[in-house]
Amino acid sequence: MLSAKKNISNTLKILLIIGFGYFFRLMLKITLEYVPLQTDVSFLMIKQTEVGQRSEYLYFFYTHVYTSIFVLLSGFLAILRKNFGLKNFHKNAGKVYIFLILIFAAPSGIYMGIFANGGILSKISFVVLGCLWWFSTFKAYQLARQKKFKEHKQWMWRSFALTLSAITLRMWKVIIVYLFHPNPMDVYQIIAWLGWIPNIIIIEYLITKKHI
Repeated sequence: MLSAKKNISNTLKILLIIGFGYFFRLMLKITLEYVPLQTDVSFLMIKQTEVGQRSEYLYFFYTHVYTSIFVLLSGFLAILRKNFGLKNFHKNAGKVYIFLILIFAAPSGIYMGIFANGGILSKISFVVLGCLWWFSTFKAYQLARQKKFKEHKQWMWRSFALTLSAITLRMWKVIIVYLFHPNPMDVYQIIAWLGWIPNIIIIEYLITKKHI
């Protein structure tokens, strides 16, 4: 019985790695579209007003794009921890994850949220997301410093749930566009909220049920 449970657990972990690897590859592909620095490719093609009128916009944009890919990777490696022989790596990966979010990824994301497409509803969502991302990560950092590791783990899960919005947002966009073919601005308003709220609800449920 115990052996069967262990096999199921190991299988789920392997599937988790494969799934994350697939989506991480997609996110890396998106990131590499902006290497070398270009101002008229992909997402930036619809942000030419900001690019032309706000000299600081590109600095925040590139900061967010280039650091977020490492946030995803370091966060995932920190979660793997000792389960895959990475026990000693957990602390360092967590430090990288926290540092990148607090100093670079979240602040730049909040700035970009102010100029998000989709009107005021999208702007509010992305700014709130950025603020919650920063706060949950900072809270996890504080709790680790206080050696309250159970609470630290819970807040890190909340933070990573928000980190994963980079992936879930794009998944929802593909699904909604394929099924309903809505107006592009309507899509932005929907996925701006759908990209992260379900993530947080799921994590809160798992924490409440003491699954994590």
